[in-house]
Amino acid sequence: MSIPSKLSDQPQAPLTDAVVQIIGKDSNAFVILGYVRRCILSSNHPELVDDFMREATAGDYNHLLITCMRYVTIK
Repeated sequence: MSIPSKLSDQPQAPLTDAVVQIIGKDSNAFVILGYVRRCILSSNHPELVDDFMREATAGDYNHLLITCMRYVTIK
């Protein structure tokens, strides 16, 4: 059994129970942002939506995708 070299090497469960189908959908950042936002609002932790929006819009497109994966399960 290997020990991860950094904390980010360990898979972590998303912060909500939302499952989002974005693969094969419109890849526009604003479309993804809105879709994930609506899914978080319908999840077990809708109170996290403001944190998600703040974090997701604080960087580039890759940062948006990484933030989405922190908050929801991507399919």
